[in-house]
Amino acid sequence: MSETMRAVEISEPGGPEVLKPAERPRPTPGPGQVVIKVHWAGVNRPDALQRAGNYAPPPDASDLPGLEASGEIAALGEGVSDWALGDKVCALLPGGGYAEYVATPAAHCLPVPAGMDMREAACLPETYFTVWTNVFMRGALKAGERFLVHGGASGIGTTAIQLAREFGARVFTTVSSQEKAAACADLGAHRTIIYNDEDFVEVIKEEGGANLILDMVGGLYIPRNLRALADDGRLVQIAFLQGPKVEVNFGQLMRRRLTITGSTLRPQSDLAKAEIASELRKHVWPLLEAGKVAPVMDSEFPLDKAAEAHAHMEESKHIGKIVLKVA
Repeated sequence: MSETMRAVEISEPGGPEVLKPAERPRPTPGPGQVVIKVHWAGVNRPDALQRAGNYAPPPDASDLPGLEASGEIAALGEGVSDWALGDKVCALLPGGGYAEYVATPAAHCLPVPAGMDMREAACLPETYFTVWTNVFMRGALKAGERFLVHGGASGIGTTAIQLAREFGARVFTTVSSQEKAAACADLGAHRTIIYNDEDFVEVIKEEGGANLILDMVGGLYIPRNLRALADDGRLVQIAFLQGPKVEVNFGQLMRRRLTITGSTLRPQSDLAKAEIASELRKHVWPLLEAGKVAPVMDSEFPLDKAAEAHAHMEESKHIGKIVLKVA
């Protein structure tokens, strides 16, 4: 068996064109880790941030991009007893997904849901871990509440709409086009807002305000989000596509008892991610296996065309997930 593998690396910080095919040593599993033979790898916004030099991997992680993948377990590290060689899994990765093999903690793997193919399963970890921890664990969304997610046609958005719907919330979302609005309505959004045509603040306030907002835009959306919240509302920030700095009057937090929180997934501890995996297996995997929620697929590219996948993602015309075919 070859000691090397095909991969795509970031040759230097920059645009999609800096993603280059490469040969790398095959990883070996450390204690508590597994090595996965990758079939499909998900493409996500954090990959583009890393490529641009704005999202450094943790010190002990691979420098290759790729935060989620599906495949078969090819090697077991010391102390791993929950998985066997050949098991079909999808996994949250510390990095390294754009390659034929990747190492990750065994506790961050989940079984490929019954009835789902590997291509779809590669789309689950990054978005489902992110949505579950921020909307349900951190944001504490409850049945009957009004929930606004920005970017409803993204991988995060399509996941959040479905899960919030299944857990009984009324879902609102912002999108850029009629096509995306129709897709989000089909997923169960109560109201879709084309942000170039309507002011989401006014729409949500007419409905009584949002109890919870999930935002990845930041910038000038931050004060608008606060205005759109109902009293006792919560804003959860997971990215800043328009920047992290803005002027805000914090007096309203006290008067209206608002909560602002946020998180990013990659720097969290292995234990924290294992807890999220356990929650997903208990609460969400049955929904996936019953077909009540599912990843929304946009497009696929071969591994060596990762640059084209990134260019497509950054055009922001896609609906749902973009994947790389590796195996």
